[in-house]
Amino acid sequence: MKTIKTRNIFVQGAITPERIATSIAHHQDKTGIGAHDIFLGQVRADTIGTSTVAAIEYSAHEEMANAVMAGIREEAFSRFDLTCMHVYHSLGAVPAGGLCLFVFVSSPHRQAAFDACRYMVEQIKERLPIFGKELFAEGGHQWKENQ
Repeated sequence: MKTIKTRNIFVQGAITPERIATSIAHHQDKTGIGAHDIFLGQVRADTIGTSTVAAIEYSAHEEMANAVMAGIREEAFSRFDLTCMHVYHSLGAVPAGGLCLFVFVSSPHRQAAFDACRYMVEQIKERLPIFGKELFAEGGHQWKENQ
């Protein structure tokens, strides 16, 4: 039975532009890569009734989420011709406009990168035990439903 390596995908607070830039920069010497695809999830200032979302507070069953993510990662590598992949998801409060999900895939060819990135985002949203509490500017909150 193959042992799947589990990685911690969680970062506290918003995902910074510096983290994204560093991830990209680390791939410049990998000359077998012909394409990268990136998805950035951002917190929207939705209006719900008369309230405006000021932030989303993310929580997760971290151990379970990291284990499920490891399986999804393995599935993606078996389905698509990938060179590497990085996934980060926020924990804690992320203000409207802040980045909360970063999916970065690399492949020798663009179509595999496009397909794998979309696959990863959909699987993360569907399968990971991550929960978002929308915090309203006017006070109060509600639990977010994934869309």
